[in-house]
Amino acid sequence: MEQYSRLFDCLSIESIIQKPALLSSKVKGSYKDLSTQDVIRDTNALTNGLIQLGIMVKEGIENQDKIGLISNSRPEWLITDFAVQQAGAILVPLYPNTNIEDIIFVFNEAEVKYCFVNDRKTYLNLLSVQAQIPSLKQVYCFTEAEGVVSWQSVQSTPDATQLDEIERRKALVKEEDVATIIYTSGTTGKPKGVMLSHKNIMSNVKNLMEVIDGIGIKDKKCLSFLPLNHIFEKTITYIYLYNGFTIYYAEGMETIAENLREVKPALFVTVPRLLERVYEKIMTTGSELKGIKRKMFFWAVDVANQFKLDSINPVYNVKLAIANKLVFSKWRAALGGNVHAIVVGGAACPPKLAKLFTAAQIPIMEGYGLTESSPVITVNRFDKKDRRIGTIGPAIKNVAVKIAEDGELLCKGENVMVGYYKNPEETAQVIVDGWLHTGDIGTVVEGRFYKITDRKKELFKNSGGKYIAPQPIENLLRGSRFIEQVMVVGANEKYVGALIVPNFENLKKWMLLNGLPFTSIADTIKHPGVLKQYKSIIDGFNKELSAIEGIKKFKLLPKEFTVESGELTPKLSMKRKVILEHFSKEIKEIFTK
Repeated sequence: MEQYSRLFDCLSIESIIQKPALLSSKVKGSYKDLSTQDVIRDTNALTNGLIQLGIMVKEGIENQDKIGLISNSRPEWLITDFAVQQAGAILVPLYPNTNIEDIIFVFNEAEVKYCFVNDRKTYLNLLSVQAQIPSLKQVYCFTEAEGVVSWQSVQSTPDATQLDEIERRKALVKEEDVATIIYTSGTTGKPKGVMLSHKNIMSNVKNLMEVIDGIGIKDKKCLSFLPLNHIFEKTITYIYLYNGFTIYYAEGMETIAENLREVKPALFVTVPRLLERVYEKIMTTGSELKGIKRKMFFWAVDVANQFKLDSINPVYNVKLAIANKLVFSKWRAALGGNVHAIVVGGAACPPKLAKLFTAAQIPIMEGYGLTESSPVITVNRFDKKDRRIGTIGPAIKNVAVKIAEDGELLCKGENVMVGYYKNPEETAQVIVDGWLHTGDIGTVVEGRFYKITDRKKELFKNSGGKYIAPQPIENLLRGSRFIEQVMVVGANEKYVGALIVPNFENLKKWMLLNGLPFTSIADTIKHPGVLKQYKSIIDGFNKELSAIEGIKKFKLLPKEFTVESGELTPKLSMKRKVILEHFSKEIKEIFTK
């Protein structure tokens, strides 16, 4: 399989060429399957249409045509991706929730020529600012609706001569050519365009083969629900195709639970926040049980909290077996009953959750990477000897990893990006002698398991000159089902504080059970009983922190950080500088009262 070096080659692998259901999505209440041949047919039709629009194969990334894509995950996304590659253009995908200012910036910098969008709303939004994007000629919509130009208008079934032209163009595409420019979320400024070549991403796909093979999946079904412009989901999609999986697309984030039960996937990837929400829902359900069922539920959770991967305690193992049969079997059923493993990335996974799910026979394989590394650098394997809870696992095959003198994690390999688009200065700062400087501070456990302790730029000093790493503290606090979001503060202060957004759904239920009236959110976050409850939660977590890391004071906030308010990136990372500005009054109160 070594001859497959370009992303669209994933559609040519003999193991999947006749697969009757390669991609599947829900249409009017039932799943519609696309076979491998269907996908190839539709991809070639769109490729031919793009060629008719004048897309040319050109030398040099500055000269190549750029095609925008703003959509949720669906088969049309992947078909467009492959068609753009085959035509010799470069895909510039964005999150569906990207704000219009960032879209204008990205499309102007990349000089996007055409764009495909998910729905009428996105279509009209983009049309409203088309005059501000001189390069943008036309927008096409995946969803049939009044007043839009359908993406099907571009598709044109190729005749024999046109098929020959498509094959000629495919042959011109080299593995070193840039396949996509993925713009980073911009937590500290304007988005940067990460140029990834076919070789970058395909090296990741090939080097992760042993990881997928190690899981030993026979029923090759997966559920896709993360945005496909997220490099994590994009690369795992090529891995699915390379390994002959059928990819089912969730209808939306709110239907994931239902879709899991319908599809019964053997594998899916997620970010920790979604896993946290599953945990919160489970714990809320458990809290509502009565009598012996409630006691059994929390007994099982307590057993899981004591879980160790290498436990040889026979008494404990018997308890865990009972907990799995009576309680955790229901958890597995809620995920479809067929999940072999869940791969988690994109942010740090709280060890408590990894331990709990793994104890429930739902192994969590936490990994780590960046858009700039295509993305996977390290990952925990399915085999217990190559898995350590609380770490991001060992380096993957053919990727070198080391810790610099200042603690920063560096990596080198074919997965390291070509560079930042139109930004050679920034590229030179992050790639030095072939080593990608990740910006993350890391350590090594047992000589080969890596652990991220914080972002280099997010470390802050207290007034005593001691460095505080906020991320581990925040990850710990998010283990509470009463905490939806949290940001640790305290730069140049005597102690550490926290801005906390409560999980109001769980908080309301707790108040009802404890006889506290819920009148409004504004009153709730000031209620003495509520504040006492959160102080108790914080005090419990402080026992796991050092003296200088412990949260001394906190402030409850009435609403969540959002993308729309500018406090989160499209992939839901906190923009700390913005949050510090928006809540300067509350932060001042933490350190003056």
